[in-house]
Amino acid sequence: MSLDYEAYLFVHFTGEHEDGEQVYFSVSKDGLHWNDLNPGKPVLQSGIGEKGVRDPFIIRSPLDNKFYIIATDLRIANDKGWDAAQHRGSRSIIVWESSDLVNWSKERSVEIDLPDAGCVWAPETIFDEEAGEHLMFWASMVKAGESDPKQIIYSSRTTDFISFTKPEKYIERGNHVIDTTIIREGNTYYRYSKDETTKCITVERSNSLSRSSFQELHFPVLDKLFGVEGPEVFKFNDRNEWCLMVDQYATGKGYLPLITEDLSSGQFRVLNPEEYNLGATKKRHGSFLNLTGTEYKALLEAWGTKGK
Repeated sequence: MSLDYEAYLFVHFTGEHEDGEQVYFSVSKDGLHWNDLNPGKPVLQSGIGEKGVRDPFIIRSPLDNKFYIIATDLRIANDKGWDAAQHRGSRSIIVWESSDLVNWSKERSVEIDLPDAGCVWAPETIFDEEAGEHLMFWASMVKAGESDPKQIIYSSRTTDFISFTKPEKYIERGNHVIDTTIIREGNTYYRYSKDETTKCITVERSNSLSRSSFQELHFPVLDKLFGVEGPEVFKFNDRNEWCLMVDQYATGKGYLPLITEDLSSGQFRVLNPEEYNLGATKKRHGSFLNLTGTEYKALLEAWGTKGK
């Protein structure tokens, strides 16, 4: 069933500070001007595992008409440090589920069956329509043959976010790779990742989700955009354009929107600061969901916002 979308939800965390590594909600009517819900406080908090989450990703599942949020079980604010987080971090993801975006289950932890992994970072999924299941993928620091450990993207499949197939390598390169996201347009999949060595966003294209089918594209705008991570892509509700959001972590400026009329062209326009407003809180690696008008109103009624 096709839904009429009228707004957007941005699910994110805000940084390495008190309560920053929890789940925050923001909403928008146009996808570029955002208002913080709750207001500016976490909507969901993890009290299990490392008692903090990063990189939350929200899914609308066509299998059971539920919404799921999956996130990295990690809290850097507890002085763990990045080295320990990568090489001795959690191998679990944190999961919430809801039927209406307002009432959420208690968080649960799912350990990924990858015992040699140093971490499980930034889990995301895309629904594989042909297979009828979700393909979940994430970054793990693992020993790669005789070389030093490096970040590799692994994948697993699920229908309920409780049981998962055994992980398989999904993206392995000479450089470290993290923060992968995938969007489907027509019969084509576009796969965006962060090259952790060059600190740039790379793009690949394929007509299937299989590991070996993707071919790398070279887009000058993205090749020159350094110090960014957490790429996320969504389609605007009211026009044939897409928004690529990248987290400017190196400069601490939060997310930056880039607009394109054609995902295959590589012609992205970087927006000027006066063209967007991300709200009062700094948005760190998160994800976006297109909302119906009813869903948007329910979120406003539940957690309120100073904007409209």
